[in-house]
Amino acid sequence: MTRPCAAAFAIPGDIATLTGGYIYERRLLEGLRALGHDMRHLQLPAGFPDPTPAEMAAAVTVLAAEDRPLIIDGLVFGAIDTAGLARVRAPVVAMIHHPLAMETGLDPARRAHLYRTERDNLQLARHVLVPSRHARAMLTKRYDVPAERITIARPGVDPARLAPSPANPPLILSVGILHPRKGHDLLLTALAELADLDWRAVIVGNPWDRAHAAALARQLAESPVANRVTLAGRVDAGRLERLYARASIFALATRYEGHGLVFDEALAHGLPIVSCATGAVPDTVPAAAGLLVPAEDPPAFAAALRRLLGDAPLRVRMGDAAARAGAALPGWTATAATASRVLQDLAAPRSRPAARPRR
Repeated sequence: MTRPCAAAFAIPGDIATLTGGYIYERRLLEGLRALGHDMRHLQLPAGFPDPTPAEMAAAVTVLAAEDRPLIIDGLVFGAIDTAGLARVRAPVVAMIHHPLAMETGLDPARRAHLYRTERDNLQLARHVLVPSRHARAMLTKRYDVPAERITIARPGVDPARLAPSPANPPLILSVGILHPRKGHDLLLTALAELADLDWRAVIVGNPWDRAHAAALARQLAESPVANRVTLAGRVDAGRLERLYARASIFALATRYEGHGLVFDEALAHGLPIVSCATGAVPDTVPAAAGLLVPAEDPPAFAAALRRLLGDAPLRVRMGDAAARAGAALPGWTATAATASRVLQDLAAPRSRPAARPRR
């Protein structure tokens, strides 16, 4: 049996940050160590994907000194100077949750720069890990990465720890960082159209974008349903688990997702889902468990919520479908095993062509 190889994982900033990408990478690092890999955690400067020149230079220095197979987080990989990345001697695995140029709110020049940088850097990667079929298709079609160099390492999910105990009136739960891409502003607009129905809503999310978080607070203060919606901010794992148990509907009006860990969590908790048919969401949310509407369409989102709020038997049927789908999802050990195989392949000595016989 092959001994698990030594490797390194380069991640910017605090690995305990509460976003889907950081949770994924923390669990992957832990899982690879549990499988026996000697994993070195390289903590790079937190400024990526918008590093200062000093942060860029520091990151290049750290990466260029590494001699183990090296996984590089997408916030770094998609933004690091290509000439600097070319100095890295170790075989590189890019961890791309979604292309940086797909982020919401970029100006055209910034979007074009990130696209060119990530496309060029992907040519230097020996392999690429992605969380979904959608992400793989994006990289093959728009970034010219050969499909055989991409492996899907689907995120794992933990089973629900509490039995469902739905609140009355129904609780609508939304989970996602406070960032324009997550569409909480669209959700608040949709909820304002449901003042005639009885419900409560809680939006949980780390205030990743402080200006956007402040704008959401102002929007809610002016809403006709302000007294029914709580912007809970960052919550601990225990409170989040209780909210999932008390919820009747999971709602995220996202503008784009490369996968969306929170959808897997909602399925594991048996919640019907209302979201948007964008990015990887249609691949992540089973049709029987969710109502997906066009992105950037608050009236359509409100109509989907109205339908579920007004039809308790439908909520039960979709919740049962969600629970079945959630029970079939892989755990984090499977995610780590997939990445482990990629690292082992990179660590294995490359075969050399047989020498030609001398005459």
